[in-house]
Amino acid sequence: MAKKFWKGLWKKLKNNPFSKRSHVKLGLYGPPNGGKSTLANRICQDWLGEEMSSVSHIAHETREIKIKEQVTIKNKKGKELTFSLVDTPGISTRIDYEDFLKKGIKKKEAKARAKEATKGVIDSIKWLDNMDSVVIVLDSTQDPYSQVNITIIGNLQARDIPVLIVANKVDLKRSNMDAIKAAFPQYDIVGISAKYGKHTEEFYEELFRLTK
Repeated sequence: MAKKFWKGLWKKLKNNPFSKRSHVKLGLYGPPNGGKSTLANRICQDWLGEEMSSVSHIAHETREIKIKEQVTIKNKKGKELTFSLVDTPGISTRIDYEDFLKKGIKKKEAKARAKEATKGVIDSIKWLDNMDSVVIVLDSTQDPYSQVNITIIGNLQARDIPVLIVANKVDLKRSNMDAIKAAFPQYDIVGISAKYGKHTEEFYEELFRLTK
């Protein structure tokens, strides 16, 4: 059922309204609660002195596309890279309002959130064809062989979009970088803690290689 859903959705959204490119667009993609918005905030705090997105332990806190224009980073050699940072809602094959109920959210708001989250997934997929490069943010404490992860990466391969995988939350004891490297050996992988800023210099260096 889920496979049919994804196949139909990708086909339906193949021609999207966001196809024109004027400058580099760097998209943050991945499953819910991997740390996309935390990473977006880390990047913006480091280089702009401000936050970009709200963060929550509740899945699908980011339910719409958020863009920060003209983010400029520098490497140790003094080179600059400027891009539009696109924080996307978490990709999921199943969004149920009952999941929000379990977090103590009232039924009316839970249903509204589920509807917004579903729209957010569709918007994320629409924007995928507009990305110049994509950073996939994964929770390094979770099993990387999930249907969502495989689906995201499979469709990125089909589009031939440059990809960097960020294994987030390496500050946690359950973090397993080796599992992510084994799951996706075809990609460069960098382990970071977006929350605490651990290994971010290595991450920024990888962005220069990703977008060249």
